[in-house]
Amino acid sequence: MQSLITGCFASLISVFFIQFTLFMLPIFFPTSSFITLLPLAALLIVIVVGLGRCCKKLVGAKASAPAFVFFSIFFVWVVHISVIRKVTSSVMDIVFTIEIVMLILGLYRIMSSDPGFIRLDSAHHETAIKSPLRDVETHIEELEPSTYPMQRESHAEEGLIVRSGRYCRHCDAYVKGFDHHCPAFGNCIGQKNHFLFVLLLIGFVITEASYVACASQFAARFQTLDDVKTETAVSSSLAISTMLFSLFQVLWQVVFIMWHVYCACFNIKTDEWINWKTYPEFHVKIISDAGQPQTGLQFKNPYDKGILRNLKEFLTAKG
Repeated sequence: MQSLITGCFASLISVFFIQFTLFMLPIFFPTSSFITLLPLAALLIVIVVGLGRCCKKLVGAKASAPAFVFFSIFFVWVVHISVIRKVTSSVMDIVFTIEIVMLILGLYRIMSSDPGFIRLDSAHHETAIKSPLRDVETHIEELEPSTYPMQRESHAEEGLIVRSGRYCRHCDAYVKGFDHHCPAFGNCIGQKNHFLFVLLLIGFVITEASYVACASQFAARFQTLDDVKTETAVSSSLAISTMLFSLFQVLWQVVFIMWHVYCACFNIKTDEWINWKTYPEFHVKIISDAGQPQTGLQFKNPYDKGILRNLKEFLTAKG
């Protein structure tokens, strides 16, 4: 419990530190255009996150990535309520509030969802952790003939399930349809929640794009005023800084969504794409003209069934 509180507190400090750094950008560069400030904001975010990790290592603190995501959403929502909504229509205000609420509910849902954890008894789980996947299959398939039929069938089923799963060292478990472990959502992304993960990413992009649209209206309105009061300047800087943060999120999240759509089209997981050399089913031996095997491996996806079938399988996957 104490580590959870410490992690949430560290994430809260990180969020405020990043937002404060971005808040200072339009103050130090008041005449710079938004396009000029965007790469500076991206660079500052990377630098601040890197420094934050170094500081947390020095003090022995570990931040909570899901808490960081939640506090970032909450901070933007507070800025919208206290600053941005003054110049937006009531309809847009209601729509954005609904988007934020749905985003928080989606974040809770994916954090608590079952990605497709494979249930094994303690003995077989210990064997699976200590042995390579192929060794686990061999161990399960080479059970003694004297084993009871029901137990034999159970182990055979377990062997089949293990072969279709990948091991996640963060969760210390095998996950069916394992794509990757998402630190931001504090959960594995597998067969049962991969579609929900993509939907949540799209929700983030839509919500952040909505905020950028609202904040740009506020910034444009008050930048045209000749007599700018201190309160207005602070509000304008808040609008610009949170708009920079949101647009930066939109840019990398769109790329991330495109990657997962690509993976869904060709029925391959992120983990399999990165670590394909460790999975024998993706290996094709290179044969020379003389018919002799050459040194080296070639990639081939054995799960690709065609784009339409792959997408249908992805959309209807229930584990």
